[in-house]
Amino acid sequence: MFKDLDPILHSQLRLAVMSVLISVKDAEFTFLKEKTNATAGNLSVQIQKLKEAGYIDVIKQFKDNYPQTICKITATGIGAFEEYVKNLQVYLTQPK
Repeated sequence: MFKDLDPILHSQLRLAVMSVLISVKDAEFTFLKEKTNATAGNLSVQIQKLKEAGYIDVIKQFKDNYPQTICKITATGIGAFEEYVKNLQVYLTQPK
C-alpha cells in the first residue's frame, strides 16, 4: 500500500534543490541559494549529500577569477525524484 519515501529526498532542502534542478539544465550555487532561501553552509552540506547519492553532479570551476559551483541533476536523480513524487502521491490519494 504505502511505499517508503526516499530518505535522501525527504529532507526539505534537498527536495527543494532537486525540484529546482529537475526544471533547469544546470544551476549555479548562488542561484540555488537564492531559490531555496538556504544558508551557504547548509546548502553546501545538502548538495554534498545529493552528490554522494549520485543524484547530482557538481562542477567546480573558475569564472573571472572567482570560484563557481554548478549543479546538474543526473539520470539517477531524475529517476529518484520521479519515484519519490509517485510514492508521495499514493499518500495523498488514499481514501479516508
